[in-house]
Amino acid sequence: MSATEGRRRSRSDQHDKFLHQTGVDILLRLHVVYKIVKLYERNNEMYAEQARTLFEILAGILRQQNEASIKVRQGAVFFNGVRLKFILATYPIFRFMLEEFQKREIGALVFQPGLTEEELLHFIFVLAKKEKGARISFEEMLAEAQEADLPHIGLEKAITEEPLGLNKNTAKIYFLSILHLKESFERDKRNEKIKLNTTRRLMQAIFNHMTDNETFIFGLTNIKNHDEYTLNHSVNVCLLSIALGRRLGLSRSELVDLGIAAFFHDLGKLDTPQEILNKPGKLEPQERAIMERHPYQGAQKLIQLQEFKRLPLRALHVALEHHIKEDASGYPQYFHKRPPNLYSKIVKIVDYFDAITTPRVYRKKAFTRPEALSLMLEHSGTEFHPTLLKAFIGIMGNYPVGTLVLLDTGEVGIVFESNPEFRFLFRPRVKLIADPAGNKVDGEVIDLMDRAPDDSHFLRSIVKTLDPESYGIRVADYFLARTEQ
Repeated sequence: MSATEGRRRSRSDQHDKFLHQTGVDILLRLHVVYKIVKLYERNNEMYAEQARTLFEILAGILRQQNEASIKVRQGAVFFNGVRLKFILATYPIFRFMLEEFQKREIGALVFQPGLTEEELLHFIFVLAKKEKGARISFEEMLAEAQEADLPHIGLEKAITEEPLGLNKNTAKIYFLSILHLKESFERDKRNEKIKLNTTRRLMQAIFNHMTDNETFIFGLTNIKNHDEYTLNHSVNVCLLSIALGRRLGLSRSELVDLGIAAFFHDLGKLDTPQEILNKPGKLEPQERAIMERHPYQGAQKLIQLQEFKRLPLRALHVALEHHIKEDASGYPQYFHKRPPNLYSKIVKIVDYFDAITTPRVYRKKAFTRPEALSLMLEHSGTEFHPTLLKAFIGIMGNYPVGTLVLLDTGEVGIVFESNPEFRFLFRPRVKLIADPAGNKVDGEVIDLMDRAPDDSHFLRSIVKTLDPESYGIRVADYFLARTEQ
């Protein structure tokens, strides 16, 4: 890199940091003002004072930029194109404002030069208006804003429709990832170079699809290939690790590195005999010892790669540490002075989740996704990092995508999309696959937030979850069918 390019990149990084901090400040102030106006009338002095502080921040950025935009995409918040990260202290505020935007179907809020303090005061009052129902349509809110004449404040509706061909392209990336990993394993056996440049490009593509099509990706992770378990499992762990890292606020480059680390986390299993990996019964002590060598073997294989310099260093940590528990037990047992790397903690959670939700020869009955999350919660703080586990459960929801559910109408459905609103986590969107008589149907995707015409009750509610295996249902098939529409 030349000196000029270095200076240019440094200025760009500083600019992004400035926008990030400004965006966080605006969101925090917006939250404060929003909460105040929920409790008090518009002429309240506290409301006016806090709104003035928010206005000064907005006015400052508008003197430098041609707009101040807050955009929501797939559970992430962007300010003027820069993705906002959260810390534990501010996460509840981010989450609250995100849910409020989604409830009102707001995809973007744009402030433009010329904004007045009076406009801002009026808009926040409209945004935070005390509502009777759980939802306010975007059209209703836009009409109120237009009636109030707010020329320097723009609203954009959230895009809920699936772009044409997006699901097909996302599925293509999923299966290309499996093929690339298979090729990488075969190349390792032949002592040939693994194409790490291809791996990195795949991770970048996965990041893009995670931004645009996260829910469908969650659906694809229901794919379980018993004959190619390690390949399928590694790709699922890669996808869900990127999703968790994204929710934790990691940058694009960090997520690409995390994806690569998760992708190769089980590389060491290539040296584990198949008769041990697929043994139906309990492993003997010597067999267990051989199994527990795979973290060492994985790290060794990564070090020996001819393209080692292109490999993220933390991939070594992940290969070595992804079976170390939060209480420092697990394997391999060789260090206690420092805790595992953050990436290792992330992969540890996702690796466990995908493993116990997959049928194996030594465990015919796999856990359902809700059962798995419930079990993992019991081991928070001992097996898993409690804050990271809480974040993972947050992105999966009470009814993770792919969960088979029985409704109070007698219908059976598959959860296609979790409800982003914390208060309504028990009301996801569900594809109906069986009618009340038990007949299989290719039903519509219904929203469990839908209420009766008189608003007296919800039309449908979940009674309980079901085990797909017990009913011979291949959940993944319903997601793959969406690539053919």
